[in-house]
Amino acid sequence: MLSQEYRLRRDKDFQRVFSKGKSVFDSACGVRFDKNNKKNSRFAIVVGTKVHKSAVKRNKIRRQYSEILRLSLEMIKPGFDVILLTSKAALELDYDEKQTRLFKVFKKAGLL
Repeated sequence: MLSQEYRLRRDKDFQRVFSKGKSVFDSACGVRFDKNNKKNSRFAIVVGTKVHKSAVKRNKIRRQYSEILRLSLEMIKPGFDVILLTSKAALELDYDEKQTRLFKVFKKAGLL
C-alpha cells in the first residue's frame, strides 16, 4: 500500500487532473497526469465496475498496481499527480505483464 504522502485523495485534485491533465493509454491501463509543484508524485488507482462486477477482483487489480507503484517510486519523476485507469484487459494479465505495460505507459508519458 502506498503511504499517505504518495496518495491523491482530494476531489479538487481529481478534477484538475481530469480537466487539465494529459493522458497516455494502453489496452490494459492508462494514466492521466498533471504537474502538482510538490516534492512527491501522488497517485490514485481507478478500477471501475465496468472492469468487473466483483469487488474482490477489482480490489486485487488495485492492490497489484499499488504494489508496482510502491516498489518503483524512486524511478518515477517527482512533482506529478497521476491517476491510473484500468480496463477489462487487466483481468487477464499477470503481475509481471501489468508491470511491463505500466512502465511502457509511464515511459511514453515521460514520467520515468
